[in-house]
Amino acid sequence: MVTQEQRRRQLAREKFLRQQQRRTSARRKARMRNAAIASVLGVILIGSVALYTTGVVLGDDDDSKTNASAEVTPSASAPSKAPDPCEKPAEGKVKTQTWKKEPAMTIDKSAKYTMKLATTCGDIDLALKAGAASHTVNSFDFLAGKGFFDHTPCHRLTTNGIYVLQCGDPTGQGNGGPGYNIPDENLKDKSLKDNTYPAGTVAMANTGQPDSGGSQFFLVYQDSPLPPSYTPFGTISDKGMAVLKKIAEARESTGQGDGAPNATVVIDKATVTKS
Repeated sequence: MVTQEQRRRQLAREKFLRQQQRRTSARRKARMRNAAIASVLGVILIGSVALYTTGVVLGDDDDSKTNASAEVTPSASAPSKAPDPCEKPAEGKVKTQTWKKEPAMTIDKSAKYTMKLATTCGDIDLALKAGAASHTVNSFDFLAGKGFFDHTPCHRLTTNGIYVLQCGDPTGQGNGGPGYNIPDENLKDKSLKDNTYPAGTVAMANTGQPDSGGSQFFLVYQDSPLPPSYTPFGTISDKGMAVLKKIAEARESTGQGDGAPNATVVIDKATVTKS
């Protein structure tokens, strides 16, 4: 016969076992929950790294690759927009002419060439490297002479990770070009050290594939970590850098560091001059 004291001890043991089981079950559920959270965070992190990696590609002339690199998901709440520091664009329309092949070489590789971008935010003067990037400078001389860049917007500003203003697309969407491609050049330029494009560099955008440059280019307003895959073909004047700083201070439209500039940046007229 079970005594009252034995019964009390039995009930106590059963209660203790139930508590242990509940605690073990709770710990197991917690581990499963934490594992699930870690898995989700891992996916988010991997996705973020992939987005940053593709975002570094300064795309040109390819719908699928360029749009993928430029696409940024807007934040839940729209970022506050800084005042537009630029003027209204000059009257005129973008020309849509394209060509089937790269223009014949007509520049003097030993001469000095400059390019003036008369923009709504101020003039940006570029000293071009005709000797080191002759195909690129020759193409810009040709396109500027045809009025190809006139009235075109600078469609992309990056303010996080890399610091560039991208221009040269007549569609303003990041996937336009002149209809032909030019070869990569000057990728061993002495200014490109430690996989960095220094502030003041003007370089070609491309699709991420060799020799895929067209008409899109980017202006570096702050040292930017990039692989030496984008033809550096000129340098920006001090006055031009001041204009770029003004554009950058107005930020970009997504609030995430990569999007259309808030400033109304339009190239009213592009001119290449030989001296």
